[in-house]
Amino acid sequence: MKKMLSVLFLGTSLLAVQAQNVRIPVTQPHEQMATGRYQPTWESLRQHTTPEWFRDAKFGIWAHWGPQCVEGSGDWMAREMYIEGSKAYKYHVEHYGHPSEVGFKDILPLFKAERWNADELVQRYKRCGAKYFFVLGNHHDNFDLWDSQYQPWNSVNMGPKRDVLDEWAKAAKKAGLPLGISFHADHAWTWYEPAQRYDLNGKKAGVYYDGRLTKADGKGKWWEGYDPQQLYAQQHEMSERSWWNRAIHDQWDWTHGAALPSAEFVTNFYDRTLDAINRYQPDLLYFDVTVLPFYGISDAGMKIATHLYNKNPRGVVFGKILSEEQRQAITWDVERGAPNEIIPEPWQTCNCIGGWHYNTSIYERDGYKTAATVVKQLVDIVSKNGNLLLNIPLRADGTYDEKEARVLDGLEAWMTQNGESIFGTRPWTIFGEGPIAEKNIKMNAQGFNDGQYSGIDYRDIRFNQTKKYLYVTPMGWPADGRVVVKALAKGNAYLKKNISSVLLLGYGKLKAIQTADGLVVTLPKPVNDIVPVLRIAK
Repeated sequence: MKKMLSVLFLGTSLLAVQAQNVRIPVTQPHEQMATGRYQPTWESLRQHTTPEWFRDAKFGIWAHWGPQCVEGSGDWMAREMYIEGSKAYKYHVEHYGHPSEVGFKDILPLFKAERWNADELVQRYKRCGAKYFFVLGNHHDNFDLWDSQYQPWNSVNMGPKRDVLDEWAKAAKKAGLPLGISFHADHAWTWYEPAQRYDLNGKKAGVYYDGRLTKADGKGKWWEGYDPQQLYAQQHEMSERSWWNRAIHDQWDWTHGAALPSAEFVTNFYDRTLDAINRYQPDLLYFDVTVLPFYGISDAGMKIATHLYNKNPRGVVFGKILSEEQRQAITWDVERGAPNEIIPEPWQTCNCIGGWHYNTSIYERDGYKTAATVVKQLVDIVSKNGNLLLNIPLRADGTYDEKEARVLDGLEAWMTQNGESIFGTRPWTIFGEGPIAEKNIKMNAQGFNDGQYSGIDYRDIRFNQTKKYLYVTPMGWPADGRVVVKALAKGNAYLKKNISSVLLLGYGKLKAIQTADGLVVTLPKPVNDIVPVLRIAK
């Protein structure tokens, strides 16, 4: 036991080098960066502006779907199954086996997508108002969901034995929706580190998990001929404090003692990403990273962004935790939250009705966001110059459950009636008024503040506009039917005209009275189950 515990506290001073002082260049890549107007520098990339089509779109749906959905243990399942005592670990041991004998590699063949129909799903999302569609190219689990020529652990060689990206891309094109692809495998290097561990307790104490296996260990196994290290990437020293499960969050930007990746690993991610871009021609790229992949330690991410911009002038590249300068070059993504102000550059919130990967426990406890919650978040985000990218988690067979179907039904009904107040709009002079609009709501790292918007109701109002109309959206139906819009009081500084009537979308014209306290509108009985939208001619 002393020997095992020593591993927990082993100093790794060589890994303490500050990541921003280390350069790991893309080395002898197979895929060449497209040349053209842009170069991989911030000065050059700032010439690119977020295209108007994206600003008009406002709402996208994401199929954040892959083999981690098999066990229904939720997001980061392929990491947490190696964390002794975690919920995912306990479930995996009970239903599949101990991670020293049955690792994540052995879950891959169980991802079969047997009921998945890309065309039907994309058409369904389009009816809900989605103006672009996102898919998972790979997650932190390092499994490529296409016929990847640089990663043999892919969906054509095992699992569904289908080119998932190809089918999604064709469905998006058929539906006329811009395609987005998200790539997350750049963090597999540190994310999979628990696979190098072993149990500290019980019958298997001291027996290493399968993260250290090599190609030679596969003789006679189903994966014979495949190298587990091309999946797990764990032939390296662990990061400092790696046995503390939350250390990875401090190290997400490759600082605070993160084990730095090899040039081979960085170049492989670069090749895989360019391979997918060249094959499937996406309009949008999403990275779950600080700024860009390997930012601060490598030029790989900058080269990937440059490649997309040179190939596709209407392309959009997302990054998180961006400086003001960086937001002029790539598009800011906020995870599960929003700033409480209008942002000058177009931006996006990525959020989910449940977990990022399908989670059975969320289904069982009725933990999904309601359609009303999603709509209110969308309205709030749009009022601040943002878009919403919404994940609808799919089960491993490629279907959504009946509770998710009700969310989609609610979105479709509200969007059909009120979509004109969302699509093609721009922020007004102020984004809103009310108790939450006036709060000093801060973000946590890349976002994670949407809980502070819970409980929003009719007292909060959001605004957005087109050239012809101002849209006024109370965040709920008041019980007495009376709405008072303070920003449109008599003699207001924002809309200098007399207002005697407004249009309630889905109903018709209503009388309105401007007083010193605000524009007073009396609503009829609710015409939808979520929020009313008032339209005022400018």
